[in-house]
Amino acid sequence: MKVRIAAAASRDEAAAIAAAVAEHVGETVEVYVGDGDEPTLVREVAETDGADGGDADAAATDPGPTDRERRLREEITDIERGGPEKYRERLADQGKLFVRDRLELWFGEGGLEFEDGRFANFDGWHGASPDVDEYDPETRLPADGLVTGAGTLDGRQLHVGANDFTVKAGSVAKHGVEKFIRLQERALKTGRPALYLVDSSGGRIDQQRGFFANREGIGKFYFNHSRISGVVPQICVLYGPCIAGAAYTPVFSDFTVMVRGMSALAIASPRMVEMVTGEDIELDELGGPDVHARHSGSADLVADDEEHARDLVAQLIRYLPDNCDETPPSADPVEPTKSPSGLDGVIPQEPNKGYDMHRVVERVVDGGSFFELQPEYGREILTGFARIDGRSVGVVANQPAHRAGAIFPDSARKAAEFVWKCDAFNVPLLYLCDTPGFMAGSGVEKEGILEAGKKMIYATSEATVPKQCVVVRKAYGAGIYAMSGPAYDPEATLALPSGEIAIMGPEAAINAVYANKLDAIDDPEERAERERELREQYREDIDAHRMASEVVIDEIVPPGDLRAELAARFELYETVEKDRPEKKHGTIL
Repeated sequence: MKVRIAAAASRDEAAAIAAAVAEHVGETVEVYVGDGDEPTLVREVAETDGADGGDADAAATDPGPTDRERRLREEITDIERGGPEKYRERLADQGKLFVRDRLELWFGEGGLEFEDGRFANFDGWHGASPDVDEYDPETRLPADGLVTGAGTLDGRQLHVGANDFTVKAGSVAKHGVEKFIRLQERALKTGRPALYLVDSSGGRIDQQRGFFANREGIGKFYFNHSRISGVVPQICVLYGPCIAGAAYTPVFSDFTVMVRGMSALAIASPRMVEMVTGEDIELDELGGPDVHARHSGSADLVADDEEHARDLVAQLIRYLPDNCDETPPSADPVEPTKSPSGLDGVIPQEPNKGYDMHRVVERVVDGGSFFELQPEYGREILTGFARIDGRSVGVVANQPAHRAGAIFPDSARKAAEFVWKCDAFNVPLLYLCDTPGFMAGSGVEKEGILEAGKKMIYATSEATVPKQCVVVRKAYGAGIYAMSGPAYDPEATLALPSGEIAIMGPEAAINAVYANKLDAIDDPEERAERERELREQYREDIDAHRMASEVVIDEIVPPGDLRAELAARFELYETVEKDRPEKKHGTIL
């Protein structure tokens, strides 16, 4: 049957008429719109069995997407093109990807599994909106400059927010702020990690009344960062200059990755700095990756390029649970990179000779598993994740190769923050102690050595995850406290035969106690010999054997057995639960 309908009819109307007529007459219906010579739509009726002739609608050929659906898909495609074309063309010169391409790099073809708020601010710019009198491609604001949704990275589902730098330099305004806040709230609900791919110039100053100081404005970002902190991991990757308000998401995140040649992080732009202080400085010198990796500690890792940044985050999440109620993922055990049997040979016989603690770590942890964080900051201490017999652990180790392993303000803060994060996400802690203690002097006093040391000791004291302390060599002064010695509720304090525990080292102790008596000896050779004898006597009192005899430590372990000993102890104490006094919170920040 042929049916002709008015020229003004839509395809949806034609489909409805065809379906109704086909059902009534039981034969194929061709629908012609207006004066057209060809049918706009054909509705066929298939042969059916059964007394009632079957369901004609179900048997009919599917007419395919309607005009309404096609229009929607066209709008989505247009939104996904991003901001004005000229800004997208400039990305290549800046060495970075368009946000949609970046999401495909992270999560594979198609990018996110789903997206929220894709039509945010649609009525403010799109030609299909009744609010737009005349479409101007230079005023495009697709997704309001922020892409949010969820993606899967290495089998782990993440909540994701990514700025679109082609839309007003990735700036955020009212609708983008709403999207980001929803992302945070959903991460809190689901217990899934939050990944922030930040490439933003901050808030849109010309629209600040709509989002800046409002209850649900941009300030809520940082309120929510604080609420989420310790519930799910928050990971931030910087792809551009993040200035002023935009700089706080990276520093509130648990882990921050900067990309060399791209990233910058500063409380104010170079132009603003010059206006306020008169200082003329380039952005990279003000807040580039080297500044924050070496001096401020705001960058945990620095990537060489976009692919490297993704790889670093993929490695990082392998050590972390989805949230604070879960345990870290495990892996198949791997033999150490270097044989544990050679461990004692790595540690010098001389108590004050430097060596690289990495050489100890590689003989204790699973091969290739040590993932170091903040390697250029506070270098007197190593911090990072590793595995022992497949289990995730957090490693805090003094570094005798750098400033003799003494603890300075930067390294104390670095260790404190790392311990705090491990405890939040149920990652057991391994302390490898070889330190002369906290550094002394007017310089470190001005830098707050006592305040920083307090934070490290506090974090160690409050940690409720299983802890193992190994006295590798020196454990002098309050260093043994900060490194979770016997008084700090470790599951064990172990020592290697090279271990020593004392208020201070032999040289300093002899000078403090016997200075007057030694000064009274006129013969230099006799004085030197007497000083040597006193040092040896003192060293006998602080030796690991004396500490074990007094049950100060739990065990002296043959170095070649240390890995196996730690694996057994971490397995036994895997489910240990520790109580701390009930209180609102401590007062130490």
